[in-house]
Amino acid sequence: MLLNVLPLFLANVLGVRFWAVGIIEGIAETTASVLKLYSGRLSDRIRTRKPLAVVGYAIAALAKPFYYIASSWPHVLAIRWADRVGKGVRTAPRDAL
Repeated sequence: MLLNVLPLFLANVLGVRFWAVGIIEGIAETTASVLKLYSGRLSDRIRTRKPLAVVGYAIAALAKPFYYIASSWPHVLAIRWADRVGKGVRTAPRDAL
């Protein structure tokens, strides 16, 4: 899995300090957690879950290839954030299916 080697990529290839890795992960996971609340509420309100789950998977799938062109830790932060937006959008509706 890509996320298993992400800290090594950041530290060894991009020369990022470990505090930046923590910031990236903290922002990414906070984003996913907050969006789970809103996507769950939205799926309950519109009474359909599959479209939200598909959109979430699509966002995450589109974000992952951009790791290849990341050249600094802010780039990785933006990509990781987009990936976690996808997770936040898809998780609550998917679990309700």
